[in-house]
Amino acid sequence: MPLDLGAIAAALAEARRNRTPIPPVTETSPGFDVASAYAVQEINTRRRLTAGERIVGRKIGLTSPAVQAQLGVSEPDYGMLFDVDDASDAAFVAVADLMQPKVEAEIAFVLDKPLKSATPSIGEIASAIGYAVAAVEIVDSAIADWRITLADTVADNASGAKFVLGKDRRKLSEIDLHLGGMEMCLGERQVSVGVGAACLGNPLNAALWLARKMAEVGRPLEAGDIVLSGALGPMVSVAAGDEFTVRVQGFQPLHVSFD
Repeated sequence: MPLDLGAIAAALAEARRNRTPIPPVTETSPGFDVASAYAVQEINTRRRLTAGERIVGRKIGLTSPAVQAQLGVSEPDYGMLFDVDDASDAAFVAVADLMQPKVEAEIAFVLDKPLKSATPSIGEIASAIGYAVAAVEIVDSAIADWRITLADTVADNASGAKFVLGKDRRKLSEIDLHLGGMEMCLGERQVSVGVGAACLGNPLNAALWLARKMAEVGRPLEAGDIVLSGALGPMVSVAAGDEFTVRVQGFQPLHVSFD
């Protein structure tokens, strides 16, 4: 029986609206693969655009071997960033608006030039970046108990939920993207550590992968786009009342609170 991608997309969208996770799509729809998952992601992307939301960038997922090990997958994925999911100026993030949230620390790039070439070089990627900031991605899954395969998370917009960008902007020449360290603390307790090299060897490598993929699928990166380049260490579960401090070498600390 052919897969009903429209029905799968609708089920995922409804799960997020109602904040009620559903079983893995790969279990309920035999034959559901990564190509099908990106088609479902595109259906829901268009649904959100039609509803008036705007794409403001992309997120790259599963770039850290530590996160890949947590989820049992072995390749990156991508999802869309929407204007309504930017929590950078919020006093806190409401856990009640999410289902089973986790946080991960990373570096975000903001482009000041478009990247339309199908085969950009790493130098072209670097020259297109206006500045970098420390960032926290709040990931969430519409799949019950995070029992995801690669296809499940791709279909669910790469498990994207919200994001927080630091205000401390740095040029690439001012930071060490390869060996720069990251520490995330919950209160005073260290809960995640990592380094730039954990993100495909260098977050610029992740951005290069994304730029090529976006050109391939017909949604090339534009000037002004935000790129969440990928986790620098393991993600951490979130509960109401949690207060996280993220320190990425070269940037001022970034604080994120949940209520």
